[in-house]
Amino acid sequence: MVQPKLEGKVAIITGAAAGLGEGIAQVYAKYGAKICMVDLSADVDRTADKIREMYPDADIVTVMANVADKDQMIAAARTTVDAFGPIDIACCNAGVCRLAPFEQMPDEMRDFHIDVNIKGVWNTCQAVVPYMLENGGGAIVIASSVTGDIVADAGEAAYAMTKAALVGLTKCLAVEYADRNIRVNCSQLGYARTPMVEKMAVESNPDNPESAINDIAVGVPMKRLAKPTEVGELFAFLGSDEASYITGAQVVIDGGSTLPETMSIGTN
Repeated sequence: MVQPKLEGKVAIITGAAAGLGEGIAQVYAKYGAKICMVDLSADVDRTADKIREMYPDADIVTVMANVADKDQMIAAARTTVDAFGPIDIACCNAGVCRLAPFEQMPDEMRDFHIDVNIKGVWNTCQAVVPYMLENGGGAIVIASSVTGDIVADAGEAAYAMTKAALVGLTKCLAVEYADRNIRVNCSQLGYARTPMVEKMAVESNPDNPESAINDIAVGVPMKRLAKPTEVGELFAFLGSDEASYITGAQVVIDGGSTLPETMSIGTN
């Protein structure tokens, strides 16, 4: 019998109450990881219960914490270690996106993106790295995006800026910790059907948000958005020993959406 790829691994997953974080947690439970699900929302407990119903043997603890607060993330890491032992994997998934014209975007909205998308990942990494160094290594998977580093849409200035910054952080940490056996990689997701994307659809087309989501799928060669569990599979691979020689990588997972030069020229 093949051992599940994450059997016995201890993982902390941020933004785990819904959307991509829920999908990542489901996949990690499927592959045998012991997981600490972290989220600002109390819904994280209900999500954990749902995953336990799917995988009765799953080892899960939950923590309500704000990734933008370093002390709370240090406490979340300590809770993980107290429950399961040294942290092997950190899935830095928590993120936010709000749309507004650049000239009208208030500083508070800009800073909200910086606090969650950049500082949140920074805080999570600083909370877990000491445990990984003490334990002889680990893996960090950061949720960046195709937005900012590869493409962008109007109104996404704050989101694009912060997600592009995570690519730089990924590369620097990968170099800094390579000889100490900590691998750091980032995912670059296009669009998945998540509560965040549904909120963006409302902001983009308040009268018919479903139309906005359908229009996203039209621009994807695979003609659909990602499932959160498909993103979870990538996080599981990058966190596992199967990716033991991969660090500093930017892995695009977008159904091919960044590939077409146009949507009107060609034989299709």
